[in-house]
Amino acid sequence: MDYLVAKWLHVLSSTLLFGAGVGSAFHLLLASLSGRTVAAALVARQVVWADWLFTATTVVFQPLSGWYLLQVLQLPWSTPWVRDATLLYALAVACWLPVAVLQMRMRRLAEAASAAAAPLPAAYRRCLLAWVALGVPAFTAFVAVFWLMVAKPA
Repeated sequence: MDYLVAKWLHVLSSTLLFGAGVGSAFHLLLASLSGRTVAAALVARQVVWADWLFTATTVVFQPLSGWYLLQVLQLPWSTPWVRDATLLYALAVACWLPVAVLQMRMRRLAEAASAAAAPLPAAYRRCLLAWVALGVPAFTAFVAVFWLMVAKPA
């Protein structure tokens, strides 16, 4: 594969990963804070679907395309910015895995509350707090990865 095509796909994939994550998180947070059970159920369902469509696929593609680019450039993993970006990426993914599980639980809780015409339960709010607590370091790690990929500090 041509280097520029591989690099473009790597950048496009990272943009989809980051953009879908930020957009989904913003939408689910606002729906959850609105207190509107039907809205929270609908958005949680959409976010879970988007997570598997965009996040899961790009989470797998990113390290594969990054590895390919390193091979083409003959750049070792021990290069400081590569090593740091890889560690931060691993941190972000480690935060995302439980977030994906929390989102599925939030979807189930919101759908059950919506079907019963009841408010969102306390368990939903606890999941939301954990979801935010994991989302902040994941977001920060991804921002730092973007900086490292662009700046490539020595």
